[in-house]
Amino acid sequence: MSHDEIREQVKDRYAALARKVGVAPRQGCCGGAGGCGGGAEDPITRDLYSASEAGQVPGHALEASLGCGNPTALAELVPGETVLDLGSGGGIDVLLSARRVGPTGKAYGLDMTPEMLELARRNAAQAGVTNVEFLQGTIEHIPLPDASVDVIISNCVINLSADKDQVLREAYRVLKPGGRFAVSDIVLRRPLPPALAASVAAWTGCVAGALLETEYTNKLAATGFAEIGVEPTRVYTEEDAGPLLAAYAPDVPLGAAEIAALDGAVISAFVRAKKPTR
Repeated sequence: MSHDEIREQVKDRYAALARKVGVAPRQGCCGGAGGCGGGAEDPITRDLYSASEAGQVPGHALEASLGCGNPTALAELVPGETVLDLGSGGGIDVLLSARRVGPTGKAYGLDMTPEMLELARRNAAQAGVTNVEFLQGTIEHIPLPDASVDVIISNCVINLSADKDQVLREAYRVLKPGGRFAVSDIVLRRPLPPALAASVAAWTGCVAGALLETEYTNKLAATGFAEIGVEPTRVYTEEDAGPLLAAYAPDVPLGAAEIAALDGAVISAFVRAKKPTR
């Protein structure tokens, strides 16, 4: 599939999820009702936010959260900073970031899906958070000027792009010198089986488009970033693999040996880097 075709598949999927918020059982990153595997709790999206954080946002913002981490808790945001969330969805990480940077700071959310943007703006209004702005666009072409943000966050979205090099170039462009790249993402420690890697359903569900850890760090370095690190926040086991695959890619035939080989191959990680001051 072309880059544009993958983007449209992702856009359609997340538009459908936005429309279901508040009217259907919560769907996790892999799309199973109530989580993965026909009601089992989603190993990717479960327990990402503390009760205190959940209490700071409307219920629909939490319900629409499809991430794999909690970048706002790890990015060390400080008052007065400008933050950009790539692929902001229902807005949960934008709203939490806005509270962390305070009234002298600002949080932008960028999303390509009108339905998600509409949901995010409603959530911001309900939360009474005013230092936010939601922008429509793609993460490959960020509609902000050069050197305009202090911190870029993202939550399980960069893996969905078919042109990650362009995403990283754009992130580098809009960061101020000394700015921080601080994202949660799905990362691979070993290659996926070819049939799974080729599955569009698995791609739009957060797994097939993920980079190997070494690929991720090499791409960041090639873009110009420094102080690069990948910190695992959740390692998915063979026990997780079965229900996840059933929900991500039920059409992909994988045998028991292939599922066993996935043990520890997929992780949620906090990926950090810094734009040099020179």
